[in-house]
Amino acid sequence: MRVFNIESVIDEFETVTKSAGHHQRETLRKILEQNGKAEYLKNLGLGGRTDPESYKARVPLVTHGDLEPYIQRISDGDSSPILTGKPITSISLSSGTTQGKQKYLPFNEELVQSTMQIFQTSYAFRNREYPIGDGKALQFIYGSKQVKTNGGLTATTATTNVYRSEQFKRTMNDIQSQCTSPDEVIFGSDYRQSLYCHLLCGLIYSDEVQFIFSTFAHSLVHSFRTFEQVWEEICTDIREGVLSSRITVPSIREAVSKILVPNPSLADSIYQKCVGLSNWYGVIPELWPNAKYVYGVMTGSMEPYLKKLRHYAGNLPLMSADYGSSEGWIGANVNPSLPPELATFAVLPNIGYFEFIPLEKLGMQELESSLTSIHYKEAEPVDLTEVEVGKEYEVVITNFAGLYRYRLGDIVRVTGFHNCTPELQFMRRRSLILSINIDKNTEKDLQLSVEAAAKLLAEEKIEVVDFTSHVDTSTEPGHYVIFWELSSVSNDEILHSCCNCLDLSFADAGYVGSRKVSAIGPLELRIVRKGTFDMVLHYYVGLGAALSQFKAPRCVSQSNSKVLQILCMNVTSCYFSTAYEN
Repeated sequence: MRVFNIESVIDEFETVTKSAGHHQRETLRKILEQNGKAEYLKNLGLGGRTDPESYKARVPLVTHGDLEPYIQRISDGDSSPILTGKPITSISLSSGTTQGKQKYLPFNEELVQSTMQIFQTSYAFRNREYPIGDGKALQFIYGSKQVKTNGGLTATTATTNVYRSEQFKRTMNDIQSQCTSPDEVIFGSDYRQSLYCHLLCGLIYSDEVQFIFSTFAHSLVHSFRTFEQVWEEICTDIREGVLSSRITVPSIREAVSKILVPNPSLADSIYQKCVGLSNWYGVIPELWPNAKYVYGVMTGSMEPYLKKLRHYAGNLPLMSADYGSSEGWIGANVNPSLPPELATFAVLPNIGYFEFIPLEKLGMQELESSLTSIHYKEAEPVDLTEVEVGKEYEVVITNFAGLYRYRLGDIVRVTGFHNCTPELQFMRRRSLILSINIDKNTEKDLQLSVEAAAKLLAEEKIEVVDFTSHVDTSTEPGHYVIFWELSSVSNDEILHSCCNCLDLSFADAGYVGSRKVSAIGPLELRIVRKGTFDMVLHYYVGLGAALSQFKAPRCVSQSNSKVLQILCMNVTSCYFSTAYEN
């Protein structure tokens, strides 16, 4: 029986956010007192001071590259207080898809505690809006491969570190519907077999499922694309009560076989519902009739998957999960009824110390004279309560796990305040992914370009399954390459029009100007075989990424040769833009 009290959690959140400034100072004080003996802070001469003014005067803004040597020492087995007062006992790995390689990040119990606080807060607001009972949840979650560092520390994804925590299990028992899948499926060694069993177990308990969840929207879409291929086999398993021979991992097979019994009536019901669907529209509410919503991270790089996810979800609400990163958590979704495109996240002022770098776009003259990849003016960081509604900022985080004034690389817009704490809308990653000359295009610019061009395929009912990009400087001049995987074959005329549309949709002044004077060559659209992005996913999972944490890389650099090789080996046709020809 749950002991979780929704109203008390909301009351506590209201109290904390009404005095956000006070809690920010207190949180910084606790972090610096706890870690004051760490080598990194001692070398900066804080001398035991814990006030924000001294902290900002002596501790510089940093990126991951600045802290990498310290984290490497920890990873190699140095147990002295380097970044934190207490030894770091495990390492978190980022997915590796944003920068092309996985980042090592310190992980400790304080991060688990902040995770639980975020989960409890968002669950309370979510359950007040969409009450759920004591049923189950179909959760497409996966543990990732664990490796040992040179110093003997366990390194795995941040989500896996959390899922394996006893604190997480206790909290989830209090606040969350029980997962339909046993732990052996979640932590199985073969993600394809785990996914099949997630679907199977979800259907066994279909009437009890209260909501559908995965960490990222991509994983949800991938799960139901897979369901389209395996649903008849799953029906056979349920009808006969015998697990498919495709499941060969002993622990998974044993655990799922215990809950699988012959149920011909359920199998017949699933079969009839599936054959009655039109192109799988509304499959989720059709098969899980008591589900209240679909939940997961749906902002940023996940937005391109929303159209397909809405197709599967039918009339069920899509709800974006909380705002965080491999480095730590920032805010909770306390407005769950907002659509994912408008989702906002209220910063919890007692889980970390937050600063915000104000950003202002450069004008055209400044843009042309800029020799760097930065296309913003920067000002000094401001505190949590000093941000202004409507303005954009880069997030800076200080947490209990040894990140001090760490530039997260995320750009957010302040949409308002919940009491005295800001509500943030995630806009994009700061890093430019496409730049050759004075052009400066972000992941969001690429997404908007792809969305505009994909509309030309709508009449043929063809979808862009996934996409990425590459800057090809092997030609003179260099040019953008966009890779598309399509749901079915289109004709050359339409794809050439899509290529022109992609080229014209990059509205960045530096790009347009460079194209007009041929400082950047015609954009190239390359169509790849169906299943190519699954190959990319398989490659990253093999490196240690969790399926549910996977994000398709939106730009593949020359240094990421393996992924570029996968893409190039599967190209079926190429088109060059004629949009800027006289």
